[in-house]
Amino acid sequence: MLERARQLTERLKFDPAKTSLGWWLAAINVAIVILVVGGISFSAIGMLRDLADQQGKARVQLGGAMAREDLRRMGEDAVTAVHVLADRPTLQRLVAEENPEAVALFLRRFCQAEAISACAVFQGTALLAQAGATLPWNEIVTASAEQGESFLAIPTGSAAAVVGAGASYGEGNVGRVYIVRDLDAQLARTLSQHVGLSIRLLNYRSFAAAPVDDFTALHSSGLADGHSAVQRITALDLYASSVPVFASTGEAIALIETRLPAAAIDQAAGQLARRLQVTALVLAVLAVLAGIVLGQLVAAPVRALTEAAVRLGQGDFSTSIPPGGAAEVGTLARTMEDMRGNLVDLTGTLRRREAEARAVLSGIVEGVYAVDKNRTIRYLNPQAARLLNVDMDAAVGRFCGDVLKPCDVNGRRPCDYDCPILKARAAGSAQAVERLQTTSGAARTTVIASSTMVDGLQVQVIRDETELEAVRRARDTVLANISHEFRTPLAAQLASIELLRDGLTTLPPEKRAELVLSLERGTLRLTQLIDNLLESTRIESGQLSIRHQSVALEEILEDVQALVGSLLVLRGQKLEVSLPEELPHLDGDATRLTQVFVNLLANASKYAPEGSVIRIGARVADGRVLAWVDDEGPGVPTESSTAIFERFGRGSGEEPEAGGLGLGLWIVKSIIDRHGGTIAACRTSDNRTRFTISLPQEVLE
Repeated sequence: MLERARQLTERLKFDPAKTSLGWWLAAINVAIVILVVGGISFSAIGMLRDLADQQGKARVQLGGAMAREDLRRMGEDAVTAVHVLADRPTLQRLVAEENPEAVALFLRRFCQAEAISACAVFQGTALLAQAGATLPWNEIVTASAEQGESFLAIPTGSAAAVVGAGASYGEGNVGRVYIVRDLDAQLARTLSQHVGLSIRLLNYRSFAAAPVDDFTALHSSGLADGHSAVQRITALDLYASSVPVFASTGEAIALIETRLPAAAIDQAAGQLARRLQVTALVLAVLAVLAGIVLGQLVAAPVRALTEAAVRLGQGDFSTSIPPGGAAEVGTLARTMEDMRGNLVDLTGTLRRREAEARAVLSGIVEGVYAVDKNRTIRYLNPQAARLLNVDMDAAVGRFCGDVLKPCDVNGRRPCDYDCPILKARAAGSAQAVERLQTTSGAARTTVIASSTMVDGLQVQVIRDETELEAVRRARDTVLANISHEFRTPLAAQLASIELLRDGLTTLPPEKRAELVLSLERGTLRLTQLIDNLLESTRIESGQLSIRHQSVALEEILEDVQALVGSLLVLRGQKLEVSLPEELPHLDGDATRLTQVFVNLLANASKYAPEGSVIRIGARVADGRVLAWVDDEGPGVPTESSTAIFERFGRGSGEEPEAGGLGLGLWIVKSIIDRHGGTIAACRTSDNRTRFTISLPQEVLE
């Protein structure tokens, strides 16, 4: 049973790929008809309901306006009636006779004849007689005084508001006559018959004190508008309007509530909506039948073309294209036949060009790789694979950033914000210098040039410039150091020359001597820089040769004192030399060793304070001569104890004077290494900086 249900479900499952063109055309016709007819019906029904809603609201609003107009006419009729009453001679005679019972009887007959709720006669300010409902006539008198002949009021203790009028009577207006009519349920029934809708008259004070109900919001809107408010009250399924009644003083007196059942309006709209739905259904059925017939006529030739196109797509270029069908289908068949011939020629051409392109890409020096729109690698030539140290087949299909592995810049991967591939898509081409972390662990500096995307592929050329970048960095460092270090002493010498020139005849001798000494110091500094630069060039090019001869350390130090003595005098420093007697001779080059101690003394003089003592000593240990140079300078930090002997290397601390090229100690170490010796820097127990040299002593035969 379950198996049958599963098979039935499989049969009923909709598969667009297996649905014929005829059925698609029929479905399209049905969809169009449903959309058009349904849209028109929906719009028409909506408009009908809106019109019905507007009609219902207009009817109740008009009914409220008519009821308010009737109340206005009642006020005018009351004015007419009160004047008629005031002008009656009988009333005036009875008042003159001061017979209240007779006046009250006359008033009762008049009120009954005019359908008036209550009447009253005042003589002066005193109530003489009244008829009908008992009212607080002082409030009626006040309302008449405020509003004029016609007035509206809400008497205290009365369930209904009143409309009335007052007029004076007798010669000299000795008194006043008042008549009123209640705005009660009976009057509401009269108004309902006249208007044709259900009317309620609400006392404003009663409304204000009543609890909130379904009509509260409607009446509040009417009072706020001042004219009327109308709405459909869904909970009660009716239309209602609220028309406020105000006295001439602006005081709210009553509310005219008009009602109309919504069913009377909705019934006609529902009948028309059902007619429209039936019409739409009939048209949809007719559209299905027409679509099926039309689909079969159109789909047969197209089906034959589809079968031929499938065979072409499978590579069977010998398949002929069947002609026939409508004009457009026939044109399509001829076009497909021409396309089949072109495909045969184009396939052969593409295969030849693909072979040529692969041969070219495999033969060029630079690496080449191609990516798709998602930056996934689709091709990689052997040169790029060797540069990136990856397998060609394994790299294809992976994101290019995961294969190239560019080094992060400020904690961010360049692929996310500075990719040349994305820039080339916007600008047409782009180039970027990137450092790539290869699988071997060494970072490579490369230049990646990217072209724009063509046919879904984007080609990049990658060139390895690791060695060239290192050469450029070394060149820039040398030039920057040379320009900086030569500029400082030259600027000082130029300043001294300008001062000496300006004060040649005015400066005292001691000032001129001081400027000359400054010039001498600058010249010595430049000479030392030039000598170190030339020496570093000879060492780098392998031209530094060492002569092995017997050398006395005492003689070397004498030459050193002669060379750097003036530098020590300029800084007020003192040199103390302490050598043991019968110190063995060294096996080395006297000139080069003299250069070693000159650089060490110049370095010590530079870092040691002015007026301090620099010491040179030596001793014999294990068949070698240990010589050292001490000064009172700040010393070399532990982390820089080896870096200071590298080319262009300097300590991490601040230099007391303009820095050198960072070549002096490198030259010293290079000369010592060629002598088979060693050099090291340390801090002594008495807090002095010491450079210690170990050199082989002369071997006596």
